[in-house]
Amino acid sequence: MSDYIVFKLAHIIGAAVLLGTGAGIAFFMLMAHRTGDARTVAAVARIVVIADYVFTATAVVAQPITGLLLAHEAGYPLSSGWIVVSIGLYLWTGAWWLPVVWMQDRMRKLAAVAATAGDPLPLAYHGLFRLWFAFGFPAFAAVIAIFWLMIARPQFELWTFVPELSRSP
Repeated sequence: MSDYIVFKLAHIIGAAVLLGTGAGIAFFMLMAHRTGDARTVAAVARIVVIADYVFTATAVVAQPITGLLLAHEAGYPLSSGWIVVSIGLYLWTGAWWLPVVWMQDRMRKLAAVAATAGDPLPLAYHGLFRLWFAFGFPAFAAVIAIFWLMIARPQFELWTFVPELSRSP
């Protein structure tokens, strides 16, 4: 098996893990939240936090590595517009994901305290959940855009979109 196929397979698996884990985590957290039960939320959030660290974080580290190896092996210049935009969207996604990881852990702790005390979920939990939910939309949209860029690989020069860069001196 060629290096190209190995790198491409690893990159596709990493992308599937990122999209699948993200969608799965969002689904399970939303379903747990809808119960309104602190014990359910605490249990699900505990598993979600673990999944984010084991699966999502691993894929987050692997994706740029496999992407760089794949681009090199395929002969794609890193200055290709679709690669530059993909990297920018990847960083954009990370900017939304990092706070979400903190929010999930904080929601887990708040739910666990409420569950132990037999109390309802506190207002702080509900505020974090709304933020957590909202942060998912720009991140998910960016991931879908990255998938499209990786599949379509549209040919454009980045400076086409920045008129100041396209002018000759």
